[in-house]
Amino acid sequence: MKKQDVIQHIVNWLSNYSEQSNTTGFVIGISGGIDSALTSTLCAKTGKSVICLNMPIHQHKAEYDRGQEHILWLKSNFKNVSSHEVELTETFKSISAAFPSDINDWLTMANTRARLRMTTLYAFACHHKMLVAGTGNKVEDFGIGFFTKYGDGGVDLSPIADLMKSDVYALAKEIGVVSSILNAAPTDGLFADSRSDEDQIGATYDELEWAMKFIELNGERLTLSERQKIVLDIFTKMNKANQHKMNPIPVCIIPEKLK
Repeated sequence: MKKQDVIQHIVNWLSNYSEQSNTTGFVIGISGGIDSALTSTLCAKTGKSVICLNMPIHQHKAEYDRGQEHILWLKSNFKNVSSHEVELTETFKSISAAFPSDINDWLTMANTRARLRMTTLYAFACHHKMLVAGTGNKVEDFGIGFFTKYGDGGVDLSPIADLMKSDVYALAKEIGVVSSILNAAPTDGLFADSRSDEDQIGATYDELEWAMKFIELNGERLTLSERQKIVLDIFTKMNKANQHKMNPIPVCIIPEKLK
């Protein structure tokens, strides 16, 4: 990969999209993870206004601290970057209390966190006439659907969604992202503990990239190791289960004879 060329290509794409949409810049949620760190830096390199939001909800301290470290690094390197902290824990508690007790399961409430953050991002974007920049990579957005529908999947544009996770790390290192983020285990930050993406998925991103490429190449399962077969099953099951996230919303077309 020609890293500097890819970086400049994405920066130009972001700039052109903002100009064509007559917006002033970008709003992005900072999680303390590699994807939001790279995306926010690419947005900052456009020279357009960038607002970074840290939106803690019962946040694990290490995730919060990494997010703050990245925001400070961005602001020290780019004069067009500003930031806000929007503490959403009490708001989340109020929403949780309003729900019937039987739907307060861990997955429902994790997704509710993501949707609350999306609402916050769009409040800032609407007020400042900006675009919400998505942080999903190719494996998450088009492989296993590892995102919340209308949560972190609710964005205006996706600058890194054609990059594998390994590409994200390579570009983040090239662009100067802080080492604490480069070395941290990937996590979606939707839980009060420190569980990683691998803990939730059951496979590493390197393994998922392999599975995605294997399927694209129509590989033969006969020669696979037992671990590869397990990873392939994880990828296939998640891909199938999450098609409703990755495909356009279905529209019921009314036949002309019924109109």
